[in-house]
Amino acid sequence: MVLFGTLINAILIIVGTIIGRALRNIPEKMKETVMYVIGLAVVVLGLQMGFESQNFVIVIISLVLGTVLGEWSNIDGKLNAFGHWIERMLGAKESKGSIAQGFVTATLIFVIGAMGIIGAMESGLSNEHGVLISKGIIDGFTSIVLASTLGFGVLLAAIPVFVYQGLIALFATQISLAIPDAALDMFIMEMSATGGVMIAAIGLNMMGVTKIRVANLLPGILVVGIVVTIIYKFNLM
Repeated sequence: MVLFGTLINAILIIVGTIIGRALRNIPEKMKETVMYVIGLAVVVLGLQMGFESQNFVIVIISLVLGTVLGEWSNIDGKLNAFGHWIERMLGAKESKGSIAQGFVTATLIFVIGAMGIIGAMESGLSNEHGVLISKGIIDGFTSIVLASTLGFGVLLAAIPVFVYQGLIALFATQISLAIPDAALDMFIMEMSATGGVMIAAIGLNMMGVTKIRVANLLPGILVVGIVVTIIYKFNLM
């Protein structure tokens, strides 16, 4: 079953969220401190990913052009609007904005990164799901912590994770035939580094240091693919 790893990943996010909501009744001061600690850990994770780049110029170009595209199309606004729509559908039982915040934050953390792409490719090409199951365990524990502070919206992140990784798994054979291994390896490395900067921005937002509309940076991932294609095609490596 090609989608087995992706399905497990999504289920573990849901289970983690349910456990996290069971732990939500903690003192406000403790919850605030936990949020700062989570944010700090996310910043460190993002920086670690960012340092993996072999050509940081690609990261800078991708982030700048991606941000322009993201601001123009207002991806952040659309994601938040979806979260607020879910709040209304559920009767807004959680504090105003918490579902949207949880959904957007968790989606960005779970979707950005090399593990999802590598794991989904492995699932699609060889029906091996170890990487995605490992990612699911990590995402599950992360969901527990996020859901205890950000709420039920974290569970909704399982949807884009399933769709994103599932599509890669289903089309893995076509992707491997269309993209040379060297170009794909470069893309994954620079995509991970670019995503790392975005994840660091998420952590800063969680700590209240910045108010960066991180979702509007997402087109940067597409720009990475275009830049890597140009570099590979014209042998600029």
